[in-house]
Amino acid sequence: MRYEIEGNNLPVVICHLEEGEKIITEQGAMAWMTPNMKMETNSNGIGRAVARTFSGESFFQNIYYPCRGRGKGMIAFASSFPGTILPFEIEPGNEIIAQKKAFLAATEGVQLSTVFNKKIGAGLFGGEGFIMQKLSGDGLAFLEIDGSVMEYELAIGESMLINTGYLAAMSESCKLKVETVAGLKNKFFGGEGFFNTAVSGPGHVWIQTMPANKMAGALRPYIPNGD
Repeated sequence: MRYEIEGNNLPVVICHLEEGEKIITEQGAMAWMTPNMKMETNSNGIGRAVARTFSGESFFQNIYYPCRGRGKGMIAFASSFPGTILPFEIEPGNEIIAQKKAFLAATEGVQLSTVFNKKIGAGLFGGEGFIMQKLSGDGLAFLEIDGSVMEYELAIGESMLINTGYLAAMSESCKLKVETVAGLKNKFFGGEGFFNTAVSGPGHVWIQTMPANKMAGALRPYIPNGD
């Protein structure tokens, strides 16, 4: 499958499919396509569908492919938020853990599952770190990231402390835990919250510069409340 990513900070990935190739996406992600593309809606198993809803994705997924005998097809998937679309080559030993709602589309061999952080502290206070998505299998996947992306390669023993919500994705080999901000004054008056997310290597880390919740908080004072 050929593809190109266009649109700068309002990106779209345009995929060109040969006959026999299929691509899977969440409901509502398709922006435009050629008329020879066919859509099928599938839950991909009740258990997996229910698990996807915990990570913020839809119960059903859509499968697109060119109709047999009608040549190549083209389909475009647009990001739902200003930011970046990144391609990931998924294969055994190269799985990715991503934030909730990051999944945009993937070829048929990629499997999407839900990962729950086992630490109770992460569940209560870790925000995006509590429920994440795992991309495994074999194929090409596209993730949408809020804002721009900074990437770091962490060696064994190296770690990065990340403000909650800024972690976009990491290699499956990385470890994640929630750490308490030191000092009472820092907790209550520092403005950074009580907890940070610590990611340790080995593996790759993708950090987003403008999480959707941060943008919403910045715009809230300018939105009329109806009073």
